[in-house]
Amino acid sequence: MELKAGSRLKSGVCDTQVMVIAAPVDDLDLTCGGAALVDVAGDAPGGAIDADHKNGTQIGKRYVNEDATLELLCTKPGEGSLALGGAPLTLKEAKALPSSD
Repeated sequence: MELKAGSRLKSGVCDTQVMVIAAPVDDLDLTCGGAALVDVAGDAPGGAIDADHKNGTQIGKRYVNEDATLELLCTKPGEGSLALGGAPLTLKEAKALPSSD
């Protein structure tokens, strides 16, 4: 799947919906709950969540891959967890503000 910033996607096996914030130019194997993500306007294939991909998503949180080339914003939470090429995406941590001594 080729992604661009602003694209909205949904899971076919749970309620998760995400918006693409940043994405590499490559074709990506992006999944949620073990099933491929589809365009939010398209029909979801349905099915059951893979037990290995059932950590859930949290609304308003950003998820990134290991090298931070892909960033997704969760717009609707669900039971499935996000993965890229089988590798789970992680929560993006907030940057620490400098101290004002």
